[in-house]
Amino acid sequence: MAKVHMVLQGKGGVGKSFIASTLAQHKLAKGKKLLCIDTDPVNATFNGFKKLNVRQVNVMSGDEIDARRFDELIELIAKAESDVIIDNGASTFVPMSHYLISNQIPALLHDLGHELIVHTVITGSQALLDTLNGFAQLVKQFPEEVLFVVWLNPYWGEITMDGKQFEEMRIYLDNKVRVSAVIRIPDYKADTFGKDLSQILQAKLTFSEALESKTLPIMVRQRLTIIKKQLFTNIESVAAVLT
Repeated sequence: MAKVHMVLQGKGGVGKSFIASTLAQHKLAKGKKLLCIDTDPVNATFNGFKKLNVRQVNVMSGDEIDARRFDELIELIAKAESDVIIDNGASTFVPMSHYLISNQIPALLHDLGHELIVHTVITGSQALLDTLNGFAQLVKQFPEEVLFVVWLNPYWGEITMDGKQFEEMRIYLDNKVRVSAVIRIPDYKADTFGKDLSQILQAKLTFSEALESKTLPIMVRQRLTIIKKQLFTNIESVAAVLT
Protein backbone atom coordinates (compact mmCIF):
# COMPACT_ATOMS: atom_id res chain seq x y z
CA MET A 1 0.00 0.00 0.00
CA ALA A 2 1.29 3.44 -0.94
CA LYS A 3 0.67 6.58 1.04
CA VAL A 4 -0.34 9.53 -1.09
CA HIS A 5 0.79 12.77 0.53
CA MET A 6 -0.97 15.78 -0.98
CA VAL A 7 -0.03 19.33 0.07
CA LEU A 8 -3.02 21.66 -0.18
CA GLN A 9 -3.51 25.26 0.93
CA GLY A 10 -5.25 28.13 -0.83
CA LYS A 11 -2.81 30.82 0.30
CA GLY A 12 0.28 31.25 -1.84
CA GLY A 13 3.81 31.67 -0.50
CA VAL A 14 3.25 29.90 2.81
CA GLY A 15 5.72 27.04 2.32
CA LYS A 16 3.84 24.26 0.50
CA SER A 17 6.76 23.39 -1.79
CA PHE A 18 9.17 23.60 1.16
CA ILE A 19 7.03 21.08 3.04
CA ALA A 20 6.77 18.78 0.01
CA SER A 21 10.53 18.87 -0.59
CA THR A 22 11.38 18.36 3.09
CA LEU A 23 9.03 15.40 3.38
CA ALA A 24 10.52 13.91 0.19
CA GLN A 25 14.07 14.36 1.45
CA HIS A 26 13.24 12.71 4.75
CA LYS A 27 11.74 9.67 3.03
CA LEU A 28 14.67 9.38 0.61
CA ALA A 29 17.09 9.59 3.53
CA LYS A 30 15.30 6.55 4.94
CA GLY A 31 16.01 4.67 1.72
CA LYS A 32 12.45 4.83 0.40
CA LYS A 33 11.52 5.13 -3.25
CA LEU A 34 9.21 7.99 -4.15
CA LEU A 35 7.01 9.39 -6.85
CA CYS A 36 7.11 13.19 -6.59
CA ILE A 37 4.60 15.25 -8.57
CA ASP A 38 4.12 19.01 -9.00
CA THR A 39 0.71 20.13 -10.31
CA ASP A 40 1.27 23.88 -9.96
CA PRO A 41 0.87 25.46 -13.44
CA VAL A 42 2.12 28.88 -12.28
CA ASN A 43 5.01 28.38 -9.83
CA ALA A 44 6.28 24.81 -10.14
CA THR A 45 8.76 25.22 -7.29
CA PHE A 46 8.75 21.56 -6.25
CA ASN A 47 9.60 20.57 -9.81
CA GLY A 48 12.73 22.72 -9.56
CA PHE A 49 14.38 20.29 -7.13
CA LYS A 50 16.13 18.18 -9.77
CA LYS A 51 17.61 15.84 -7.16
CA LEU A 52 14.08 14.73 -6.24
CA ASN A 53 13.11 13.79 -9.82
CA VAL A 54 9.80 15.61 -9.57
CA ARG A 55 7.34 15.07 -12.42
CA GLN A 56 5.34 18.09 -13.51
CA VAL A 57 1.72 17.31 -14.34
CA ASN A 58 -0.35 20.34 -15.30
CA VAL A 59 -3.96 19.36 -14.61
CA MET A 60 -5.35 22.80 -15.47
CA SER A 61 -6.78 24.29 -18.65
CA GLY A 62 -7.24 27.95 -17.92
CA ASP A 63 -9.08 28.22 -14.60
CA GLU A 64 -10.64 24.78 -14.84
CA ILE A 65 -9.42 21.24 -14.28
CA ASP A 66 -8.65 19.45 -17.52
CA ALA A 67 -10.43 16.12 -17.03
CA ARG A 68 -8.06 14.14 -19.24
CA ARG A 69 -4.94 15.53 -17.58
CA PHE A 70 -6.46 14.84 -14.18
CA ASP A 71 -7.14 11.26 -15.31
CA GLU A 72 -3.44 10.96 -16.19
CA LEU A 73 -2.52 12.11 -12.69
CA ILE A 74 -4.77 9.50 -11.09
CA GLU A 75 -3.30 6.80 -13.36
CA LEU A 76 0.19 7.71 -12.14
CA ILE A 77 -0.91 7.52 -8.52
CA ALA A 78 -2.88 4.30 -9.01
CA LYS A 79 0.13 2.49 -10.46
CA ALA A 80 2.53 3.74 -7.78
CA GLU A 81 4.24 1.04 -5.77
CA SER A 82 5.97 3.57 -3.55
CA ASP A 83 4.78 6.60 -1.62
CA VAL A 84 3.63 9.64 -3.59
CA ILE A 85 4.16 13.30 -2.71
CA ILE A 86 2.08 15.87 -4.61
CA ASP A 87 2.59 19.63 -4.37
CA ASN A 88 -0.36 21.76 -5.47
CA GLY A 89 -0.25 25.49 -6.11
CA ALA A 90 -2.54 28.13 -4.66
CA SER A 91 -4.09 28.66 -8.10
CA THR A 92 -5.21 25.01 -8.24
CA PHE A 93 -6.50 24.83 -4.66
CA VAL A 94 -10.22 25.39 -5.27
CA PRO A 95 -10.63 23.44 -8.53
CA MET A 96 -8.35 20.61 -7.36
CA SER A 97 -10.18 20.21 -4.04
CA HIS A 98 -13.55 20.25 -5.76
CA TYR A 99 -12.48 17.72 -8.37
CA LEU A 100 -10.99 15.37 -5.80
CA ILE A 101 -14.21 15.38 -3.81
CA SER A 102 -16.71 15.31 -6.69
CA ASN A 103 -14.91 12.36 -8.26
CA GLN A 104 -14.64 10.57 -4.90
CA ILE A 105 -10.88 10.19 -5.26
CA PRO A 106 -10.22 9.45 -1.55
CA ALA A 107 -12.54 6.42 -1.76
CA LEU A 108 -11.02 5.37 -5.08
CA LEU A 109 -7.49 5.48 -3.66
CA HIS A 110 -8.63 3.47 -0.66
CA ASP A 111 -10.14 0.83 -2.94
CA LEU A 112 -6.83 0.69 -4.82
CA GLY A 113 -5.02 -0.01 -1.55
CA HIS A 114 -3.61 3.50 -1.14
CA GLU A 115 -4.01 5.93 1.76
CA LEU A 116 -4.53 9.65 1.21
CA ILE A 117 -2.91 12.06 3.66
CA VAL A 118 -3.63 15.76 3.19
CA HIS A 119 -0.93 18.13 4.41
CA THR A 120 -1.86 21.75 4.96
CA VAL A 121 0.06 24.69 6.39
CA ILE A 122 -0.83 27.41 8.87
CA THR A 123 1.26 30.55 9.03
CA GLY A 124 1.11 33.78 11.00
CA SER A 125 0.62 37.52 10.61
CA GLN A 126 -1.74 38.65 7.85
CA ALA A 127 -1.86 35.16 6.35
CA LEU A 128 -3.14 33.56 9.57
CA LEU A 129 -6.86 33.90 8.89
CA ASP A 130 -6.51 32.83 5.26
CA THR A 131 -4.59 29.68 6.15
CA LEU A 132 -6.92 28.84 9.05
CA ASN A 133 -9.90 29.18 6.73
CA GLY A 134 -8.14 27.02 4.14
CA PHE A 135 -7.62 24.33 6.77
CA ALA A 136 -11.28 24.47 7.89
CA GLN A 137 -12.47 24.30 4.28
CA LEU A 138 -10.40 21.18 3.58
CA VAL A 139 -11.58 19.37 6.70
CA LYS A 140 -15.19 20.18 5.87
CA GLN A 141 -14.89 18.97 2.27
CA PHE A 142 -12.91 15.76 2.63
CA PRO A 143 -14.47 12.56 3.98
CA GLU A 144 -13.71 11.41 7.51
CA GLU A 145 -11.31 8.64 6.48
CA VAL A 146 -8.82 11.17 5.08
CA LEU A 147 -5.95 11.92 7.46
CA PHE A 148 -4.77 15.50 7.97
CA VAL A 149 -1.31 16.72 8.92
CA VAL A 150 -1.02 20.39 9.88
CA TRP A 151 2.32 22.15 9.50
CA LEU A 152 2.85 25.31 11.55
CA ASN A 153 5.16 27.69 9.70
CA PRO A 154 6.10 30.87 11.64
CA TYR A 155 8.00 32.38 8.70
CA TRP A 156 5.46 35.21 8.23
CA GLY A 157 4.85 35.74 11.94
CA GLU A 158 3.84 34.16 15.21
CA ILE A 159 0.91 31.75 14.94
CA THR A 160 -1.30 33.15 17.69
CA MET A 161 -4.77 34.66 17.92
CA ASP A 162 -6.04 36.50 20.99
CA GLY A 163 -3.09 35.09 22.91
CA LYS A 164 -3.92 31.51 21.94
CA GLN A 165 -1.63 29.03 20.20
CA PHE A 166 -2.98 26.94 17.32
CA GLU A 167 -3.91 23.96 19.51
CA GLU A 168 -5.92 26.32 21.75
CA MET A 169 -7.88 27.94 18.93
CA ARG A 170 -11.54 27.05 18.43
CA ILE A 171 -10.94 26.16 14.78
CA TYR A 172 -8.50 23.44 15.84
CA LEU A 173 -10.54 22.20 18.80
CA ASP A 174 -13.62 21.85 16.57
CA ASN A 175 -11.63 19.75 14.08
CA LYS A 176 -9.16 18.03 16.41
CA VAL A 177 -10.44 14.52 15.65
CA ARG A 178 -9.53 15.01 11.98
CA VAL A 179 -5.92 16.07 12.66
CA SER A 180 -3.57 13.12 12.85
CA ALA A 181 -0.45 15.16 13.48
CA VAL A 182 0.84 18.69 13.96
CA ILE A 183 4.39 19.43 12.80
CA ARG A 184 6.14 22.61 13.86
CA ILE A 185 8.68 24.30 11.62
CA PRO A 186 11.16 26.13 13.88
CA ASP A 187 11.25 29.93 13.79
CA TYR A 188 14.62 30.59 12.18
CA LYS A 189 16.35 33.93 12.61
CA ALA A 190 16.18 35.90 9.38
CA ASP A 191 19.81 37.01 9.35
CA THR A 192 21.38 33.57 9.92
CA PHE A 193 19.45 30.30 9.84
CA GLY A 194 16.53 31.79 7.92
CA LYS A 195 18.76 33.41 5.34
CA ASP A 196 20.76 30.22 4.76
CA LEU A 197 17.58 28.16 4.36
CA SER A 198 16.04 30.73 2.03
CA GLN A 199 19.11 30.73 -0.21
CA ILE A 200 19.17 26.97 -0.77
CA LEU A 201 15.41 26.94 -1.36
CA GLN A 202 15.77 29.65 -4.00
CA ALA A 203 18.57 27.61 -5.60
CA LYS A 204 16.31 24.50 -5.46
CA LEU A 205 18.98 22.55 -3.59
CA THR A 206 18.29 19.66 -1.26
CA PHE A 207 20.01 19.66 2.12
CA SER A 208 22.35 16.89 0.94
CA GLU A 209 23.40 18.89 -2.12
CA ALA A 210 24.02 22.00 -0.03
CA LEU A 211 25.98 20.15 2.64
CA GLU A 212 28.17 18.49 0.01
CA SER A 213 28.93 21.84 -1.65
CA LYS A 214 32.44 23.08 -1.00
CA THR A 215 31.46 26.57 -2.15
CA LEU A 216 29.32 27.21 0.91
CA PRO A 217 31.07 28.55 4.03
CA ILE A 218 31.57 26.14 6.91
CA MET A 219 29.17 27.96 9.24
CA VAL A 220 26.45 28.05 6.60
CA ARG A 221 26.74 24.29 6.24
CA GLN A 222 26.74 23.93 10.01
CA ARG A 223 23.49 25.88 10.33
CA LEU A 224 21.92 23.89 7.49
CA THR A 225 22.93 20.68 9.27
CA ILE A 226 21.12 21.90 12.39
CA ILE A 227 18.02 22.85 10.37
CA LYS A 228 17.94 19.48 8.64
CA LYS A 229 18.20 17.61 11.94
CA GLN A 230 15.46 19.72 13.52
CA LEU A 231 13.05 19.23 10.63
CA PHE A 232 13.73 15.52 10.30
CA THR A 233 13.34 15.04 14.07
CA ASN A 234 9.97 16.81 13.99
CA ILE A 235 8.85 14.53 11.16
CA GLU A 236 10.11 11.49 13.05
CA SER A 237 7.92 12.49 16.01
CA VAL A 238 4.86 11.67 13.89
CA ALA A 239 6.42 8.82 11.93
CA ALA A 240 3.49 6.52 12.70
CA VAL A 241 1.30 8.75 10.53
CA LEU A 242 3.73 9.48 7.72
CA THR A 243 5.51 6.14 7.23
